Amino acid sequence: MPPPVPLRASPLSHSLIPLMLFVPGSRFTMEESPTSQPIGTLRTLCLPLLEVSYSKAKQRYLRNREELSPGLHLASAAEAGALVCFCTNPIWLVKTRLQLQTPNQIRPYTGFHDALRTIIKEEGWRALYKGLMPSLFLITHGAIQFTAYEEFRKVMVSSKAQENENPLATAADLLDSVNYATLGASSKLVAILTTYPFQVVRSRLQQRPSTTGVPRYMDSWHVVKETARFEGVRGFYRGITANVLKNAPAASITFIVYENVLNLLKMSRREY
Repeated sequence: MPPPVPLRASPLSHSLIPLMLFVPGSRFTMEESPTSQPIGTLRTLCLPLLEVSYSKAKQRYLRNREELSPGLHLASAAEAGALVCFCTNPIWLVKTRLQLQTPNQIRPYTGFHDALRTIIKEEGWRALYKGLMPSLFLITHGAIQFTAYEEFRKVMVSSKAQENENPLATAADLLDSVNYATLGASSKLVAILTTYPFQVVRSRLQQRPSTTGVPRYMDSWHVVKETARFEGVRGFYRGITANVLKNAPAASITFIVYENVLNLLKMSRREY
């Protein structure tokens, strides 16, 4: 019987497992409300698009190759993420505006469809793609997180192997759920610190124009200049505490489940 194929693949090829590239820098789901339900539904319908585009990109890169390198896996994931970003940017724009509006606005949006219709009527189709450029940069969020996770994991395994004086011990022998939770939260923190300024730039670009119809920011570079001028570096990290408190525990749970399921599959393969 041939030896079993190793179950642990390249970390970059796993950047699509939790679909972190689908909604860069954020969780896939969102809190349900009368205005958010259509948004959540539309984003869910885009999930097959991500899977199909990722698969097509891999097939294209596989021509004249036996297997894909980690770099080509990452390129395939980036292509899929960019396509989905283009398709979902209008949804993100409407979501941001619904979250930022206040009851005392002159003409508040009543819901998703009203916001979409009003934006197209007052600002034109191009307004639906405000913040697209920062979103494309946010595609790197998942890759940064998984790369940081794997590097932190190597350091922790090496350190524990030296403590136990057992260089042949595997990660499954040395790490437990607490370690996986720590690694998951740490890698998520690195990804957030690296990419969060792009989220701030995107959100500010997607704000609703004033009553005169003039937007506060003209483009991404204008946001960067104005934020740096009036708020400094701290301005690019506004709201990061809430983001970390939301996503770090979720990342910990994700990697606890991921690693323990992977270890169980390895054990079952050995028994088989």
